[in-house]
Amino acid sequence: MYLRARPIEGAPSLALDNASLALDYERISATRQFESGKRLAADLGIGAGERVLDVGCGTGLLACHIAELVGREGRVLGIDPLPLRIGLASSRSRDNLAFEVGDAYDLDRLPDGSFDVVVLNAVFHWLPEKTGPLLSFGRVLRPGGRIGISTQLKGHLNQVHSILRTVLAEPPFDRYPRLRESITFRVAPDELRALFQTTGFLPVRLEVRESERRHPSAEAAVRFTEASSFGNAFGHLPPELKETARARARKALAAIAEPDGSIVTDAHRLTAIGERR
Repeated sequence: MYLRARPIEGAPSLALDNASLALDYERISATRQFESGKRLAADLGIGAGERVLDVGCGTGLLACHIAELVGREGRVLGIDPLPLRIGLASSRSRDNLAFEVGDAYDLDRLPDGSFDVVVLNAVFHWLPEKTGPLLSFGRVLRPGGRIGISTQLKGHLNQVHSILRTVLAEPPFDRYPRLRESITFRVAPDELRALFQTTGFLPVRLEVRESERRHPSAEAAVRFTEASSFGNAFGHLPPELKETARARARKALAAIAEPDGSIVTDAHRLTAIGERR
């Protein structure tokens, strides 16, 4: 879900993850990112015997599902630059499923044409520079191979992210602004279509999907944001201010909670399927 970038101002840090966040992500993503990933795998028509690269695989839930789709004759490689999450994923390894610490900006060790499908679920918005990785994905795909992307949509900010942004703009947190307002690098459908076309992919499908997301509490919403951003949500703040910011965010989110205390937000996800020319 998150890849190391070449030095780019405002790129998310990979040094902020910890065991607690990794375990939180393992638990929370099972009903969130994993579900969108299963739909992406279905969109791609992944079948028996195929070779699949899962880029930014996190703790490996989707890669495990895909390993079942490709069966004994297929194989799946999951890569992620966060060692703690690959450590959790590795417990799911089997004959047709392997995991490695790896980076979308450095796929040189993978042979040309060695995969039928490349999957990026909840990952593409973490890539600051996208042309280089797309060219690499095209290289490791066979001619006619497919790429599937499910990513956050440019121009849409859900209620949780909007409230967190407001909180971080208030004193005393405003004394420590991020280099960029957003920690993600999102694209619009027309931008992704152009990226596909300039990197050797034929756009097959580009679709914006809307859904509702429910967090059981304000605390759960904050924890999800921290776990899914591998510590970057409050990572730019001095250590002594982080808990204060979390408390402020929980209070602000509680103000919009449902009667049962849950936080309901809308989600807009861009799904794209491309075919390597």
